[in-house]
Amino acid sequence: MQTLIAVIIIFGLIVAIHEWGHLYFAKKMGILCREFAIGFGPKLYSKKKNETLYTIRLFPIGGFVRMAGEDPESVTIKPGYEIGLTFNDEDKVKEIIVNNKAKHPNAKIVSVERIDLEHEMMIEAYGDEDEGLVRFEVDRQADLIVDEERDQLAPWDRQFGSKKPWQKAVAIFAGPLMNFVLAILLFVTYNVMEGVPVPIVDQVMEGSPAEDVGLAPGDEVLSINGEEITSWGEMSETIQTSPGEELSFHIERADSSQETILISPDSIYQEPLDEYFGQIGVVPESEVSFMLVITDSFVKLWDVVELIADVLSLIFTGEFSIDMLAGPVGIYDYTGEVVQMGYEMLFFWAGILSVNIGIMNLLPIPALDGGRLVFIGLEAIRGKPIDPGKEGMAHFVGFALLMLLVIMVTWNDITRLFL
Repeated sequence: MQTLIAVIIIFGLIVAIHEWGHLYFAKKMGILCREFAIGFGPKLYSKKKNETLYTIRLFPIGGFVRMAGEDPESVTIKPGYEIGLTFNDEDKVKEIIVNNKAKHPNAKIVSVERIDLEHEMMIEAYGDEDEGLVRFEVDRQADLIVDEERDQLAPWDRQFGSKKPWQKAVAIFAGPLMNFVLAILLFVTYNVMEGVPVPIVDQVMEGSPAEDVGLAPGDEVLSINGEEITSWGEMSETIQTSPGEELSFHIERADSSQETILISPDSIYQEPLDEYFGQIGVVPESEVSFMLVITDSFVKLWDVVELIADVLSLIFTGEFSIDMLAGPVGIYDYTGEVVQMGYEMLFFWAGILSVNIGIMNLLPIPALDGGRLVFIGLEAIRGKPIDPGKEGMAHFVGFALLMLLVIMVTWNDITRLFL
């Protein structure tokens, strides 16, 4: 139950901040956002505020922001259609009732002759027999009501397609950007709670190379092989990449005296990575200061980005394996392991997941944010948008392939864990 709650909270937060990025910056670009949804499927909760319908849906496997103009309008009103109209205090149309007009007894029933709900925002229609053809001005925030479901109209200047390429790019890129921002905040929280490791010895393991050469608590590592050490990360990386090699440590003792000692890290085999890593057997001290916490949080972000980039690069070398990916089942299992380490580690784990989702979304694959940015880039180069039908087909194929990959990864996780 703890794992389930942790997964729901972590993914809910990551998805919400991602979609909020799209929502906030799309609105800043003047785009009407009709819906902000967490999850897919039937609505469990909905509330409209400031033109946007906020919903929570049944299946918590993602989310979306429905921007006006991204998809074709579901209803097209043609000449000859009978519709109902209601008006605001300025005698402008505030509601257009497409069907179930009997449920709106105060609506004026008219027969459409000409209609433009994007540019001119008007309806020319016949009402009573003695009225003849009448032109009705439509409010820019009028609602279209179909099957008692409301959708706010979107004048052309408030549609996604009307915006310049850079404005579209900002609205799309904002989602992954917020994942990186969230990761920084999570890493900061983790660092405040746990402290940031520094290259000062706190504990020395019995029988370790560090004990053999006399390293003691309070000793600070100033340089290794003549290279200045300014962080525990630098020291750890040097040791890990030098299994069995003799390293020259220049240290400052707790009494402020300095000396140079030679240490050969043990060679430790890591089966998951099929590699050997160096280890000298020390536990570092941890400190908490504003600059240290902030800078280390950015270092953690960059380290995760580099690790993901290294894994993705294996695709081009032929060394990539599906075992390197984790689907919902695998992530659930890993989260369960993290829960056992303490809730502090959940902040660190959530930060890693947020970076992963941000980078995955930026991959140039149709249906992902990165794929959409590619089409926006092509629009900027060509000077006109790609044909919506062709782009829509590309996104559909990309989505289908992604779903197939998710199924394959999930099955691989299940066989690895249970079979």
